[in-house]
Amino acid sequence: MAPASVAAFTDTYLPTVNGVSYTIRTWRDRWRARGGRMDVVYPESDEYDATPGEHPVGSLPFPMYEGFRLGLPTIPDAVADVDVVHAHTPFAVGLGGVRLARRDDLPLVTSYHTPTAEYAEYLSSRPRVEHRIQRLAERYERWFLSRSDAVVCPSTDTKARVDRNVSVDTPVVVVPNGVDTDFFAPADAGAFRDRYDLPGGTLVGYTGRHGYEKNLSEFLRAADGVDATVVLGGDGPARPELEELASDLGLDAHFLGFLPREDLPEFYSALDAFVFPSPVETQGLVALEANACGTPVVAVDAGALSDTVDDGVNGYHYAHGDVRGCRATIRRVLDERASLSASCLNRRDAVSVDHVVGELSTLYDRILAENASV
Repeated sequence: MAPASVAAFTDTYLPTVNGVSYTIRTWRDRWRARGGRMDVVYPESDEYDATPGEHPVGSLPFPMYEGFRLGLPTIPDAVADVDVVHAHTPFAVGLGGVRLARRDDLPLVTSYHTPTAEYAEYLSSRPRVEHRIQRLAERYERWFLSRSDAVVCPSTDTKARVDRNVSVDTPVVVVPNGVDTDFFAPADAGAFRDRYDLPGGTLVGYTGRHGYEKNLSEFLRAADGVDATVVLGGDGPARPELEELASDLGLDAHFLGFLPREDLPEFYSALDAFVFPSPVETQGLVALEANACGTPVVAVDAGALSDTVDDGVNGYHYAHGDVRGCRATIRRVLDERASLSASCLNRRDAVSVDHVVGELSTLYDRILAENASV
């Protein structure tokens, strides 16, 4: 039997670079490889040309978050004949998915990638206003999730957060985002060093959004005293302050800016340790991408990273806010780099997106069967 036909609705998609956009694209590709159909509805962008099965809807720029566009809750005619609706975000485009599911009496699956309240900082810098927006966001999130036949969380920590903070009767299940292990694999680190003019010797680094919530200043303070060069890929509002901090500390730090996706396997492979101090992750996909390239992780023991990293297997944890502990953990990971790297590579199949898509298929089939029996 052919896999279910799915319409995925998302408020963020390519060319925007983030874990949500690449997860959706990778799931879609793997679903097609299984002989199924997974169309994607997303906000249109002049910087990205749709491919078959991708359906842009009208959108407007969002001035408070560069690169993000506000889509409209439109239902393209091309997705009117699907079996399942999967909403990956709870904003306007996601509402289009809710409308389609309600209109055609289709099962609705919702992914919980990021707490809605975290976007409050983009709407106001005033603490009292931001707090009110967060309260409203939490109420809206609860309303949105309550309309789903299942909520998908990428980690057990995120599931616990949803169970605790979102009062819904909807089943909440864990389905990790998964890593494209065909793409993320050990690569030529020397080529990356040459291309970005990086020195020889030990490299410790991070790539991703440079947001204040990512706690990257803790990494830089911990790196002070470690015999290694610091390399940060990505960009975001905290970058100017991070560059200033690195300068004040006298670190040998290289801020590479946005890295093309094709450079990421080489970036991860060039690092001796990937340092991830963010306490707000719902899975921490970049940690698993680093592992798939053979690079162990120094992770804060908070949020989903408490589960994503297994001490002594693919890295080690340190306590949130403990700069000395972070420094000691970086040194420990560097000392055990060879054995940790081998262990990371042995876990590649378990974290692969192919394994994850199999779980997703089982979930869709179960929901369709339950709806058919009602």
